[in-house]
Amino acid sequence: MTTRSRMWLLCCLAATSILLSFTAPASAQYPNKPIKLVVPFAAGGPTDALGRALAAAMRTHLGQPVIVENHGGAGGNIGAQLVAQAPADGYTLLLATSGPLVVNVSLFKKLTFDPIKSFDPIIMIGTLPNVIVAHPSFPAKDVAELVAYSKAHKGALSFSHAGIGGSSHLAGEMFNSMAGTDLIQIPYRGASLALNDVIGGQVQLSVLDVLVAAPQVKAGKIRALGVTTKERASVMPDVPTLDEQGLKGFDSSVMFGVVAPRGTPSDILAKLNDVLASSLDEPALRTFLEAQGISRASSTEAAYLSRYLVEEIPKWRKIIESIGIEVQ
Repeated sequence: MTTRSRMWLLCCLAATSILLSFTAPASAQYPNKPIKLVVPFAAGGPTDALGRALAAAMRTHLGQPVIVENHGGAGGNIGAQLVAQAPADGYTLLLATSGPLVVNVSLFKKLTFDPIKSFDPIIMIGTLPNVIVAHPSFPAKDVAELVAYSKAHKGALSFSHAGIGGSSHLAGEMFNSMAGTDLIQIPYRGASLALNDVIGGQVQLSVLDVLVAAPQVKAGKIRALGVTTKERASVMPDVPTLDEQGLKGFDSSVMFGVVAPRGTPSDILAKLNDVLASSLDEPALRTFLEAQGISRASSTEAAYLSRYLVEEIPKWRKIIESIGIEVQ
């Protein structure tokens, strides 16, 4: 082979290599460095605990560390904004709840991201139901009795919840709307404070997530009147849902899902969906979800999360507008 022929061959090989580097799917080299999983709430809470359990399971399937970063504040908006503005390369993901992905777009006057347009959905993890509870001395034993008692004592009943615009607050307001009651909402700075006052009898009722409420229900310190999702909660299977008790279609819960910045390559999104779906089948993560009272989503397809967001956003916008709340 002549020198000119060798040079021509080398040029062809180099051109082919460059061409392949452009045409090879992005997932072929992904991931080749650690992935950040942003939790938009402070460390130590239920979303943080889920994020760390999820990261541990993902690590075994990806072969790279998955690092949980907590960026709390503004109802989850700070962490969501950080991910929305991150490079769309699959290395920064958001573990989000109903707050930043469903509720806040209607609750906050100014939002720097759009829950639909700013993110590519990857997977819906599941939902955490709320439950209406009462002090053991409260006369109503179920939802029908609660509605009747409330209507007979107009303006006399109140319910505690974990904070304005949270799932427990909005579930209580939805109850008022669907049941025709006028329960007065009393916001607290967190579920534990709201729980303590209903245990102590300072407040007659509370709407809490089942993770917080279940131990106290089992201990007899509070009474569960009804679960807010269409399916019964796994941690309190003997408690009927509001839907079962006559409030047909009542469905309120905290949703957990994973999204990426909009524009992330489709093959990376598909790989992440596959990894997360496989992670959810890991025995340790299944056990964790059950212990936390989180019901797994009925589908692991990204489109399922998309449909959920499209359906839930207007539902909660209607509730928020009806009660006239807005956060600056």
